[in-house]
Amino acid sequence: MPPNAPTSHTSSSSPDPLSPLSSPSSSNPPNPPNSPNPPSALALPASLAPPPSPAPPEPISETEAEELIHGICFKTGPPRVLGAELEWLVLDAERPWLPLAPERLTAAHEAAGALPLHSRLTVEPGGQLELSSAPADSLSACVDGLQADLTAVRGVLRAQGLVLRGLGQDPRRPYRRLLTDPRYEAMERYLDRAGPAGRAMMCASASVQVCVDAGHEEPGPLGHGRRWRLAHLLGAVLVAAFANSPAVEGPYAGWRCARQGVWEDLDTGRSLAPPLDIEPRAAWTRHALDTRVMCVRAPEGAPADTPWTVPEGLTFRDWIRTGGPRPATAADLEYHLTTLFPPVRPRGHLELRMIDAQPGDDGWLVPVAVVHALFDDPEAAETAYRVTKALADSYGPHPAPRNPLWRSAARAGLADPELRSAATACFLAAAEALPRLGASDLVRDTVAAFTERHVLAGRSPADDHADPRQQLSGKGTRP
Repeated sequence: MPPNAPTSHTSSSSPDPLSPLSSPSSSNPPNPPNSPNPPSALALPASLAPPPSPAPPEPISETEAEELIHGICFKTGPPRVLGAELEWLVLDAERPWLPLAPERLTAAHEAAGALPLHSRLTVEPGGQLELSSAPADSLSACVDGLQADLTAVRGVLRAQGLVLRGLGQDPRRPYRRLLTDPRYEAMERYLDRAGPAGRAMMCASASVQVCVDAGHEEPGPLGHGRRWRLAHLLGAVLVAAFANSPAVEGPYAGWRCARQGVWEDLDTGRSLAPPLDIEPRAAWTRHALDTRVMCVRAPEGAPADTPWTVPEGLTFRDWIRTGGPRPATAADLEYHLTTLFPPVRPRGHLELRMIDAQPGDDGWLVPVAVVHALFDDPEAAETAYRVTKALADSYGPHPAPRNPLWRSAARAGLADPELRSAATACFLAAAEALPRLGASDLVRDTVAAFTERHVLAGRSPADDHADPRQQLSGKGTRP
């Protein structure tokens, strides 16, 4: 869940908007008719007077910032709900390798946005569509809701000669940003300082993000500390198993998951995981405050197109301490947290962000089901933790994604024998857990087919693609 909105503060010295601007009295008689000062009797009545300007938001202190982050990053309790965010490339059905005109993309977004969906539909900077499910109390409810919404969206797009394609990184060039509001203008200016990876992330990437509850406050297989660590240990296995962004040229040529290379090459700190040897809340709080500020929003009441400031080298902690370019507020901190892109982001729940968008109409449900099983079934969670911890420990403590194991996962996928072995153990454990979690026959059969075709064979989805055009068309897969 997103952080709570900040509480507004109104100064007690502000005039009551229901009181008259001035009132004649015996101690303050009306001005004579020829007085240079206008008589108070001519003042506007309260009903016509403009309301007073609201008091500016109060600055946030460093202690308040730490308490806010500490209080919202992990909402603990029994794991009960599941969610997923599915990002898709929108392509021409007949010529998917050609870029779409902005007007055509916008018309498609508007048509999809007019549908009565259960999920929240949003648009990414490059025109990618994202469907975010409502929190569901079962895997079946999550899958059924997303499938119904996807069927409706695909129908509307099909009528316009368009399709949704699940691919982690769009191979078409140049990158084209569709959204032009100040937020994305500022984000682009900031990320350009580190090179082209920022535009590739904004305009050409797509993922499946799986959201699980943080877990119990107490230790144990379903405790939030164990689940936080498991998410990072399991991450490299998920990158390899679901790698679906192959590159044939450029800095990631030969990689199965070029999207992961893009995330690794963003500015230092923003896409890194915090240290895992520190208590999770303390680690995330320190990480968030010591990450550089991407942008400072325009003042309240400014025109909508007012450019946002893009500071250089200013962490949020620095901003609080120096008070510039203007005092930081709780709302600024809440926005800052949305600009952090680690592989696992704590937002009350845990948001796993390392999985590429998947091919086919139902490919996305495999990572959703597998993550659910490995986190929410105690037996499967214990197996996944044991297998992935042994593997991760052999590669050292460097934070993901700038970690040798994560790099091997992105480059080789399941062709790496150690990742293949770990993925096999995890997927088999998930398959055993799914009946216990009430998974439907469709989900179980789809996971089983993926496990046989890819995991047991040491093949990532990227290994099915012969060339970039076939990636986009979804045809011509290798046997």
